[in-house]
Amino acid sequence: MLKRRSFWIVLITMLVAAGVSANVLKKRAAPPDAPVAAPAQMALEFLPSDVTEVKPRDLRQILLLSGSLRAVNQVSVKAKLAGEVREVLVREGEAIKAGQLLVKIDPTEYQARLDQAKGSLMAARGQLDMATKARDNNQALVAKGFISQNAFDNASSQYDIARANAESAKGALDVAQKALNDAVIRAPISGLVSMRNVQPGEKVSADNRLLDVIDLSKMELEAAVPTNDITSVALGQEVQLKVEGLPTLMTGKVARINPATQAGSRSVMTYIQVDNPQGLLRAGMFAEAQLTLSKKSGVLTAPQSAIQNAGNAASLYAIENGKIVQKTVTLGIRGKDDNERGDGGAVEILSGVDNGARIVKTNLGNLKSGTAVRFAKAVQPSKE
Repeated sequence: MLKRRSFWIVLITMLVAAGVSANVLKKRAAPPDAPVAAPAQMALEFLPSDVTEVKPRDLRQILLLSGSLRAVNQVSVKAKLAGEVREVLVREGEAIKAGQLLVKIDPTEYQARLDQAKGSLMAARGQLDMATKARDNNQALVAKGFISQNAFDNASSQYDIARANAESAKGALDVAQKALNDAVIRAPISGLVSMRNVQPGEKVSADNRLLDVIDLSKMELEAAVPTNDITSVALGQEVQLKVEGLPTLMTGKVARINPATQAGSRSVMTYIQVDNPQGLLRAGMFAEAQLTLSKKSGVLTAPQSAIQNAGNAASLYAIENGKIVQKTVTLGIRGKDDNERGDGGAVEILSGVDNGARIVKTNLGNLKSGTAVRFAKAVQPSKE
């Protein structure tokens, strides 16, 4: 037992001595103050689409608005008298011309009233003819002294009464004739029938709504402008409209500005007119409008997403000689660059970068200037 314990003690002592010797040899082999190899710096990788160039472009300072479109000219065709509808000659979506026949109301009652008014006028005119002859005869007799002045005055009064009755009968005839004409309803404007509210056989009252007609040749957007911005809006300003469902932008202009603020809100209603010769726009379509407050041509611009703001200083990241360089820039107006796709907007660069400088489009946060940059190859779409 004693021999076995002595064996393990000797073995452990030998192993410890071997480890110490190896450590000493390693220290002797390493040269003093040998530099430690630094890890290789990683390069930032970008796609070509992540970078853009600062170039002179046209920049528009815009005010974003929204609302629904409506026709400038639209009218509700109403019945002017009561009666039974005989015919309705148009339907929804049908194009009509001003003066075109739309609805017929039963004219029987109004024709009878017209005939009665004609008879009354004929009787009144007969009475007027008799009174005229009596007055003329009495005028000759009073001049010769055959009748008294009192008798002549009486005949003259009868003439005045007969003439008034004839004029009243003529007025009644005109009213009856107009009522008969109103039984036939015609289009007040050219356009499209948007609503038909009556069918043949129905009885309608005066002022009953029969049809709605809309003229789509000129449309209008009613948009609320905040009072803080209304002083920048003026008649005739250019407006670009992005209409829901249409691939292209429409161009309009400010036609009217309401003189009062809207009840319950701090906004002023502004009316933007846009021509619609092809009839692409429809009433009720939702539109987003970009009202041009000011416009600059040929100014250096950058995407707003590329700008970093720290306190009162603005900066962006440029790529120079294959490395990232942070540039402090002075900004001008913010707006819309029509040459750039997307809705992020652009900003004018007054100083800090030159024409043609390559910059990173998006805000990447804090990057170290001098970091190497490399570009990955864009993935080509498969041809299948």
